[in-house]
Amino acid sequence: MIYHAVPLAEWDAEPGQPYVTPSLEDEGFIHCSPDEATTLAVVNAFYREAPRPLVALLIDEARVTARVEAEAAVPAPPPGVPADTLFPHLFGPLNRDAVVQVLDVVWDGEDRASGLRPR
Repeated sequence: MIYHAVPLAEWDAEPGQPYVTPSLEDEGFIHCSPDEATTLAVVNAFYREAPRPLVALLIDEARVTARVEAEAAVPAPPPGVPADTLFPHLFGPLNRDAVVQVLDVVWDGEDRASGLRPR
């Protein structure tokens, strides 16, 4: 399983279509994370100002129709993530049937992502 953080409104925007992100057009892939802890670090580094609610898609990599490659973060992973962590990148739209669960990002009293829970 791999994870992808996204504002719920973006995930819900076009339910009948494969999911795409601006990064797919700009960088050629959709950013994902290999586990929950890394997802939370990514949220805290890059998504604290994102519209809420923020969710994490739990994706069954075996169901993804796009090519998936694990690659190093460039220039470096977010704080708290080991330097040798590889991040799954989806080189194409995400087929929605690969998403097995949508998880809410849980925020603590200091407005930091502290966990994921089923919607």
